[in-house]
Amino acid sequence: MPRLSEVIAALENLWPAERAESWDAVGTVVGEPDQDVSRVLFAVDPVQDVVDEAVKLGVGLLVTHHPLYLRGTTTVAASTFKGRVVHTLIKNDIALHVAHTNADTADPGVSDALAGALDLRVVGPLVPDASDPEGRRGLGRICALDHPLTVREFAARAAERLPATAQGIRVAGDPEALVRTVAVSGGSGDSLFDHVRAAGVDAFLTADLRHHPASEARSHSPLALLDAAHWATEWPWCELAAAQLDEISDRNGWGLRVHVSRTVTDPWTAHAASSTSSAMGAPN
Repeated sequence: MPRLSEVIAALENLWPAERAESWDAVGTVVGEPDQDVSRVLFAVDPVQDVVDEAVKLGVGLLVTHHPLYLRGTTTVAASTFKGRVVHTLIKNDIALHVAHTNADTADPGVSDALAGALDLRVVGPLVPDASDPEGRRGLGRICALDHPLTVREFAARAAERLPATAQGIRVAGDPEALVRTVAVSGGSGDSLFDHVRAAGVDAFLTADLRHHPASEARSHSPLALLDAAHWATEWPWCELAAAQLDEISDRNGWGLRVHVSRTVTDPWTAHAASSTSSAMGAPN
């Protein structure tokens, strides 16, 4: 059975902290380096429901994609929701480790997992990491489909392959246009439109697209936009990361039991579709 410090060293080798963005908060949040670890749980969000799941599973380490504390704080009081998370973790001897933007740009990383879930062939990074001489690391991925699909068909594939959420998949563009190449970026992606246009792809699938950037992007080109829930685009990474740690555990004879949380932590819980039979135009 490995110590926490050994498992963390393996995770840091996969996602070095120095490759995170300067504003990010990655690495180990709580945990005793010398404690033994037999079970690990991967999840997107370090929220109470996930921490409670970790307690029930008896894990010694929770690895999340999103940070618990992205900005500074002055308290970890249990009366706050993040403080309660910290108290629950420490009381149950569960460590918390975060891999965020350092996992986004990794090879393989968050967008590779997203592309894999959608059965896309990765061609290269959308925004290459200048420090990678092999040109494999970077933000987002440029992908190709094995055979063309219409925007409507590709959206249906995304809705089927990604975890179900209240939002589903929003689409901007001609539903019957053909898609041969796609840019994907797990998480919020509307800061990447310049790179997407430069890549010359037919469609861009990401999350958290805002009105003005999406409207401007559509005015520039016939690029189709597919907007999924933030959590849904990043959850496939949990399965990829778990498989990577499983391989490391087997190689080292650790015998770790690695789990992936299927607790839905997307904040949106319901969706009411607009009526398609009503007259066009905004209400008076």
